[in-house]
Amino acid sequence: MNYLNLFVWGGLLLYFLIKLVQSVRIIPPRVAAIVERLGKYNKTLLSGFHVLIPFIDKVTFIQDLKEEAISVPPQDCFTHDNVKVEVDGVIYMEVTDPVIASYGVTDFRQASIQLAQTTIRSVMGTLELDRTFEEREVINQKIVSVLSEVGQTWGIKVLRYEIKNIVPPVSVKNAMERQMTAERERRAVIARSEGDMQANINTSEGLKAELINKSEGEMQRRINEAEGRAKEIEALANATAQAIETLAAAVNSPGGEEAMSLRLTETYLSKLSGVARKDVTVILPSDLTRLGEQLDSLGLRKMV
Repeated sequence: MNYLNLFVWGGLLLYFLIKLVQSVRIIPPRVAAIVERLGKYNKTLLSGFHVLIPFIDKVTFIQDLKEEAISVPPQDCFTHDNVKVEVDGVIYMEVTDPVIASYGVTDFRQASIQLAQTTIRSVMGTLELDRTFEEREVINQKIVSVLSEVGQTWGIKVLRYEIKNIVPPVSVKNAMERQMTAERERRAVIARSEGDMQANINTSEGLKAELINKSEGEMQRRINEAEGRAKEIEALANATAQAIETLAAAVNSPGGEEAMSLRLTETYLSKLSGVARKDVTVILPSDLTRLGEQLDSLGLRKMV
């Protein structure tokens, strides 16, 4: 009997020590502990050292205040054009009010996943298949907006939502791949044709520039030749004028006329010797010494 009493009291002492130890709480940063006193909410413990009243105070919920990522499982959705696709995603959220998150909803994580899935189904039903791949950002914003409406009720804040995969059926995927291949080939043909067109334009522009340069060069050559001939004619005219002026000055000088007559006589005789042939008849004056007088009678001296 004494052993039984000792065992009972020892058990009670051990239970009391365990409760005493449990009444001491050390809360890490970004964690909140919900304390109930006799089954009623009492206070929220934040990071630090805390001592509770044994057998009266009890920590019922521990909420992590850090941002967490919650995976949304894949689910089947039908698009506006009746194509079944499989969609999954990730919710990024954090607890803003640990008390509401503990008492406002049974499991805010599961509730957020369910709400996100129903929202995805409703949004996907308004979009055609081609647009679902382009409107990812719109879908994400819509889900964030719906979850934010209930965030205050559940004591959470949804920061963002990201769609991970949109998987269409195999047949639709193959059709999309063929469509994309045809589109890429069409773009390649257009790119090649535009390249050929640009090459032809560049070639014609080059030929045009070449012809213009050649014509301008030919024009400049002719201008230079004309200017050269003009300068040559001008130089010859100036030289002839100077020669005539010199000759006139020589004729007007004393003895100039006799020298001119003698020069003409020599020139005349040299011409006669040059054209003298058997088949040519040459007429000679009767008196070569009077050649000057004969020239005067014919008026040739005045011409000279």
